[in-house]
Amino acid sequence: MKISAPPDILKKIHALRQSIEADNHKYYVLDAPTVSDAQFDQKFRALQDIESQYPHLITPDSPTQRVGGIALDVFSVVRHRHAMLSLNNAFDEQAVRDFDRRTRESLEVETVTYAVEPKLDGAAISLIYEAGVLVQAATRGDGASGENVTENIRTVRVIPLRLSGKKIPDFLEVRGEIHMPKMDFIHLNERQEARGEKVFVNARNAAAGSLRQLDSKITAQRPLSFFAYSLAGLEGCVLPETHWEMINFLADLKIPVCPERDCVEGVEGLFAYYKRMSVAREALPYDMDGVVYKVNNLRQQSALGFVARAPRFALAHKFPAEEALTQVEEIMIQVGRTGALTPVARLKPVFVGGVTLTNATLHNEDEVHRKDVRAGDTVRVRRAGDVIPEVVAVVLENRPIGAAVFEMPQRCPICQSRVLRLENESAARCTGGLFCPAQLKGAVFHFASRRAMDIDGLGEKLISQLIDQKVIQNIADLYDLKVENVSHLERMAEKSAKNLVEAIEKSKKTTFARFIYALGIRNVGEATANDLAQHFAHLDALMASDEEKFQSVPEVGPTVATSLVEFFSETQHREIIHRLRQRGVHWQEGEAKATQSLPLAGLNFVLTGTLSRMTRFEAKEKISAAGGKMSGSVSKKTDYVVAGSNPGSKFEKAQKLGISVLDDVGLLKLLES
Repeated sequence: MKISAPPDILKKIHALRQSIEADNHKYYVLDAPTVSDAQFDQKFRALQDIESQYPHLITPDSPTQRVGGIALDVFSVVRHRHAMLSLNNAFDEQAVRDFDRRTRESLEVETVTYAVEPKLDGAAISLIYEAGVLVQAATRGDGASGENVTENIRTVRVIPLRLSGKKIPDFLEVRGEIHMPKMDFIHLNERQEARGEKVFVNARNAAAGSLRQLDSKITAQRPLSFFAYSLAGLEGCVLPETHWEMINFLADLKIPVCPERDCVEGVEGLFAYYKRMSVAREALPYDMDGVVYKVNNLRQQSALGFVARAPRFALAHKFPAEEALTQVEEIMIQVGRTGALTPVARLKPVFVGGVTLTNATLHNEDEVHRKDVRAGDTVRVRRAGDVIPEVVAVVLENRPIGAAVFEMPQRCPICQSRVLRLENESAARCTGGLFCPAQLKGAVFHFASRRAMDIDGLGEKLISQLIDQKVIQNIADLYDLKVENVSHLERMAEKSAKNLVEAIEKSKKTTFARFIYALGIRNVGEATANDLAQHFAHLDALMASDEEKFQSVPEVGPTVATSLVEFFSETQHREIIHRLRQRGVHWQEGEAKATQSLPLAGLNFVLTGTLSRMTRFEAKEKISAAGGKMSGSVSKKTDYVVAGSNPGSKFEKAQKLGISVLDDVGLLKLLES
């Protein structure tokens, strides 16, 4: 039976919670406590006593709920409302100057005000508050979705469970970094060692590992901290005009923010801050691997927008990586998913930047020769950007007698296909693209992709299972799959297996251009595949061509011609293509069309915004089929910009340059004419 609480108890419980949270903020965030430990404990016990008498009054934002709850079996998945993006990195002054120049040119201003802050070495987190109460916390994950770590975050004392301030938002999403202060990390490792438990390599790993504990009681014992660095959602309050004001707004809500943040003018202001933080780095209580520059004005941030998985308005300027000496035991060759052969130095294990290194990239053949790295050499290694291990230089005086000069193999170490290095390319590549095991997953994924054979439901995880379990050994094997071959795989059942087999069957009817593109020939993209299909019309004619004939196709130069000849000269490639045709992959074959006779020949198009009558991909196909050329950016060479809703900066640039702008209806009329 629920015991009703008298008004004075409700008032007392509210006052205790407010007082305890204020004490926590002063102690953990401001490092300026105003009460003794005994006084704090007295208040905390008083609150516990009242809540034990009236358990129905316990709320998720009560300070007593920070101590850890029930252990979880697994974290649930949270899809982020807005993607948690990465930042582009700069490792030298020129990259920073280029960033500032691009920003000024895009905004058409002479100087830019930047908000600057340390780049903490921790784990990114998203916090959501509704009506001022913390309701969800999620890791970055893959950027689109992360793990629900709400119960663990409730144990982090610097993070308020309930916001306080003059104006509490109806909804607030905060992004920030969970980290572990340096001294706390040292003390944690001392305790771990004393108990005979695992000692953490660095504070970043300790913070990330603590955040992902299935038992929040363990997280509660770890000295985690937090700094907010951005606001991803706000309702019920007016959004500030600048990043600086936004961070101050969060601070007013008692959300921890980095005290070392600042605002500077222009690129010289950025360098001055970088230098200042480089000097202060060792004395600061937290680890940092660089500094972050952000355009301060939020309207300007919006105007600059994003590219790929990073904002155009921000940049991470990394500190120089740590270095160490070790010995190269062997130079191995790794074959990547695109067929690139990468020399890798197998090292005598060495501890660098908090991590034990056993391998380091040598990038490519030219780099090995430029640095003259040989097996047996003593080398200086570093973690480039504090992440990727690389060999910096050789200590020549320590070179053993008879150390052999490195030579790139002429045959792929995985499939024994010929190794080819095209002119003007730094990477040597295996030519067995459709059958080399190292490239197979990438080849199948590309073959099945939407712009290629468009096999719905055949994603990376399923492809990995099919290959790892040797269900398929090349792309032609896809067309031999039966329901019983795939229904036993993880996350598959008879219905999903049947849908996949039907999608594979449907993909047999395609176009010549799609088929050429699906083969994944090096340097042959969609536009080139379309040009080849229009020029040759028949697959046999395409396969029988030489470099001279290929170069007679508009826009096909020596590099693409060489790629085509090398691809079709592989006997196993021709065999796989033969098997694909035998299994029913087909398209409408006809006479070759002279590109110059097509209605949109010689015209350059750019797409922007959301079209209403067709998808952007359909529009691209229609334009290409009519001889038009597609481009990703607007220039004086652009003839038409096809704009849908929310067109963005491309539309504005087209208007400035006086370029004709069409909607999709106008595009259809142009195609008909």
